[in-house]
Amino acid sequence: MTPLQSTPEWVATAPAIVLALTGLALLLIDTIDPDSTNNGLLAGTATLGALAAGGIAGWFLIGGTGMESTGGAISLYGDALVVDGMSLFFTLIFTSVAAMVSVASYDYLADQRYQGEFYALVLFAATGMTLMGMSNSLATVFVSLELASLPSYALVAFLKEDRGSIEAGLKYFLIGALSSAVFAFGISLVFAVTGSLVLPEIAASLAEGTELVGVLGLGVLMIAGGFAFKTASVPFHFWAPEAYEGAPAPVSAFLSSASKAAGFVVAFRVFTVAFPLGTVTSIGGGSVDWSLLFALLAVVTMTLGNFAAATQQNVKRMLAYSSIGHAGYALIGLAAITVDGGAANGDVLGASMAHLFVYGFMNTGAFLFIAMVEKWDLGRTFEDYNGIASKAPIAAAAMTVFMFSLAGLPPFGGFFSKYALFFSAIESGFWWLAAVGAVNSALSLFYYSRVVKAMWIEEPSANLEIGSQPVGMYVAIVFAAVGTVLLLPGSQPVIETAQTVAAALF
Repeated sequence: MTPLQSTPEWVATAPAIVLALTGLALLLIDTIDPDSTNNGLLAGTATLGALAAGGIAGWFLIGGTGMESTGGAISLYGDALVVDGMSLFFTLIFTSVAAMVSVASYDYLADQRYQGEFYALVLFAATGMTLMGMSNSLATVFVSLELASLPSYALVAFLKEDRGSIEAGLKYFLIGALSSAVFAFGISLVFAVTGSLVLPEIAASLAEGTELVGVLGLGVLMIAGGFAFKTASVPFHFWAPEAYEGAPAPVSAFLSSASKAAGFVVAFRVFTVAFPLGTVTSIGGGSVDWSLLFALLAVVTMTLGNFAAATQQNVKRMLAYSSIGHAGYALIGLAAITVDGGAANGDVLGASMAHLFVYGFMNTGAFLFIAMVEKWDLGRTFEDYNGIASKAPIAAAAMTVFMFSLAGLPPFGGFFSKYALFFSAIESGFWWLAAVGAVNSALSLFYYSRVVKAMWIEEPSANLEIGSQPVGMYVAIVFAAVGTVLLLPGSQPVIETAQTVAAALF
């Protein structure tokens, strides 16, 4: 029996509903007593809401909701939303990251005002991301993307007395507004060609052929540009280092993990469902072949991100460029799709999804460690991390797990997700993409190991003091580390589940 048997179909959107209601509840709590700073109640409410939404999504996923074995995807509201295995899989990523960020923010916000607003914005952004995963129409894609983006702009600029935070929020907002305009214009061009915004209907219209090949190509290119911004892919990556460096570290963790995954889930669905490669390549002599576009983006993004990260002296900025490099790895999931790929297409796309799942734990944990260092007011350069392991060995051990997992070293979760991704790319005939990815992973070990070397090998400075032990941050960091390590024995089920739900798109 499936979890939704004998219930209304709208119950399938329960994870998004729980997140939205939790955000409203946080505003209500803050409204009742706006002058008090009941940080524990606010952080606990936000964490429980995120965990409840994630638990529901996991229950649905295990029960086969929206999957082929139980009757296929659940379409709602005139096919504007769809609940299937992929949307539930990504909801687990969004809610896990939101829960970890909420727990860590308990300490980070201890001396800050507007705590209720902060947690509410995190939950509303997570709601938008969850709806992005469910979107089956370009209209709902745009609306849910804005629902995720607008709270994010405010979160980046949350430190109102910090000039860097305000500047980062302004830059993020201006570039985001421009990308939204480009994305909306691309949607209008696709609508002009196909007469529909629902993804399967767009594909059906294109299958009948069109003479407006140039208009369609420009529309697809502009839509791809909108997704490239959301995922911080080259050449729309310029906002990421500035936003991540200036934002509060928990917000940087949220944006670089959950927001990036949200951009990818929409891109995966839109390009595989609305613009099937076999259909668009038969139009205009293959002039709308988006696979080649994403292959180019993947190579440039992972290479630029890793080389830029290797030149940084600021650890937070290094992780920002590192996240750009990981966007390049995830792009392989789209770049390695072929017309006659069959099951191989589902394998490579699923491997990319599994990598984003693992990345959500290890990257969030790394940024939360930086949040802890910021709380101790130690500084942001590699030298400022010298000897931290002598004062905080548990946190340093967790950071070591994150660094080596991000680099793709065994026996951590990042190794198996990268291995599955590169192996699937080779199976699809894109061995050169896998080779570029492997070389970039080897390069990344240089700058990730600098953090480990500073913490464990370098001599601490004479005035190294770490202050109080922030319980919330410790809990979130250890949870992320345990998740990263447990994904070692759990990597096979995660990868198989991701590949199963991805195969349903084809």
